[in-house]
Amino acid sequence: MDLSNLKPAKGSTKTKKRLGRGEGSGFGDTAGRGHKGAKSRSGYSSKRGFEGGQMPLQRRVPKFGFVSPNRVEYKGINLDVIQRLHDDNKIEAFTHEVFVNNGLCSKKELVKILGRGDLSAKVQITAHAFSATAKTAIEAKGGEANVL
Repeated sequence: MDLSNLKPAKGSTKTKKRLGRGEGSGFGDTAGRGHKGAKSRSGYSSKRGFEGGQMPLQRRVPKFGFVSPNRVEYKGINLDVIQRLHDDNKIEAFTHEVFVNNGLCSKKELVKILGRGDLSAKVQITAHAFSATAKTAIEAKGGEANVL
């Protein structure tokens, strides 16, 4: 075996349709585009979502709901995650940079501390917002909950 007799496996390649190359090819005349109409002409491109004149899906489905332009989106971090970080890394003061460095949020995200889980360590946490249960749990252990 050498490079001169290599060829693709049988059935793995197809020959390209050579459109508009005479009647004998089977794709002469209209070149597989049928007769007349926009699709037979050169330069045709359909609009996105066009359904042949039928009312398109995005217009058939009704609009609903309300989106507040003033909504503030927070990234939630629970107390059990903070306790695990404290146990593993011996972190006492939690700031936004600590959360970013540990992959819990991105630089631009606002952080809210949530109350799931138990906190047994005395920690200082600085975040953008706190839930009421999280704040009481932190302060019950002698820690501080500072709002940025």
